[in-house]
Amino acid sequence: MSGIIALFVAAVFTNNFILVQTVGICPFLGVSKKTESALGMGVAVTFVMVLASAFTYAIYTWALLPLNVTFLQTIVFIFVIAALVQMLEMIIKKVSPSLYSSLGVYLPLITTNCAILGVAVANLTDALVTNLFMAILNGLFCGIGFTLAIFLMSGIREKLDKVNVPRCFKGFPITLITACFMAMAFAVFA
Repeated sequence: MSGIIALFVAAVFTNNFILVQTVGICPFLGVSKKTESALGMGVAVTFVMVLASAFTYAIYTWALLPLNVTFLQTIVFIFVIAALVQMLEMIIKKVSPSLYSSLGVYLPLITTNCAILGVAVANLTDALVTNLFMAILNGLFCGIGFTLAIFLMSGIREKLDKVNVPRCFKGFPITLITACFMAMAFAVFA
């Protein structure tokens, strides 16, 4: 149980992909204008991270490693992630057309989100990830950390829209400054 708690704290706070490792910034900055779309993106990324963690760990452990073709891991992982995102895109389009339109171009960009590929690779190198179950949990916890970061940013950005910010800081500059302060706050956990 202590290994699961350590994995949770590491994935959500200590090694948060967005705020500590600065990976997966594109949807973080692009979709965090509204809380609803940020939460939708966070859930979508978490879903893909969990499934990608399961499939990539299993494929690596039971196919690439025994066949001694581990050099193909990046290509195989990208194909798996792309297939999962295509499946997710079809599901969201069918189930929630409003969320599908609010996510816009950022939904297919989950395929190229390096945080998802980062989780898949980290599952192979992290000392806390020792089996398929821990890889799935790591994907879930990293997705929770991603969702937490993007949700917090969206809440802050919604408040910043109502505040009188100097003209030179309006828009993207204040967003980057806010992200910097959030990253410094998460650095405390390390």
